[in-house]
Amino acid sequence: MAKFTEEEQTLRGIERRFNKGVVQYGLIEEGDKILIGLSGGKDSLALVELLGKRAKIFKPRFSVVAVHVVMKNIPYQSDLEYLKAHTEAFGVPLVVYETSFDPTTDTRKSPCFLCSWNRRKALFTVAKEQGCNKIALGHHQDDILQTLLMNMTHQGAFGTMPPLLKMSKFEMTLIRPMCLITEKELKILSEISGYLKQKKNCPYENSSSRIQMKTVIEILEKMNSQVRSNMWNSM
Repeated sequence: MAKFTEEEQTLRGIERRFNKGVVQYGLIEEGDKILIGLSGGKDSLALVELLGKRAKIFKPRFSVVAVHVVMKNIPYQSDLEYLKAHTEAFGVPLVVYETSFDPTTDTRKSPCFLCSWNRRKALFTVAKEQGCNKIALGHHQDDILQTLLMNMTHQGAFGTMPPLLKMSKFEMTLIRPMCLITEKELKILSEISGYLKQKKNCPYENSSSRIQMKTVIEILEKMNSQVRSNMWNSM
């Protein structure tokens, strides 16, 4: 019986959790055309790799295309040649879409919110142009748990980002195929696969409360090592 190296075992474990999430939540159906939001960070690079591999091997049959949204008024430097090479390695075409936003248009909303909203708007635009019926986002389990805490803390609501969200108004479905994969696992995948880290210089990044929620979960994890799975099961 062939023995797997530690790296191979780790990759097989990540792929198993990825496939479990896809099947458990019914994220992919026959004939789907899925748009991946590729920011250039490790999470979206991993999503391209995992979905690209699955599209070649598994049924149901589906196709994938990626989009990188360039926000022209944010000094975020992406290596477009690297992103193109990465998507091509997994048989995924890449679309580059340029847009911008004015943070003074709505001072009630944070620049992070406005940037995120405009990026999401761009995803829908490209998805329609490419004939996609689904958009895959690179959120992992930690993102979903952090959002749960943010909503409880700031909105007084017990809710978070679902693995699958059908948006009838836009005739589009959002999926989060990495919902069962942790950020720690994605860091390991990034190291094994040798992802090139993109230069990031966002003037608003440190204002996000998501960073604080990440710290809260780390504190809770010291109290109980099963806190992540317990939080997930509570939903």
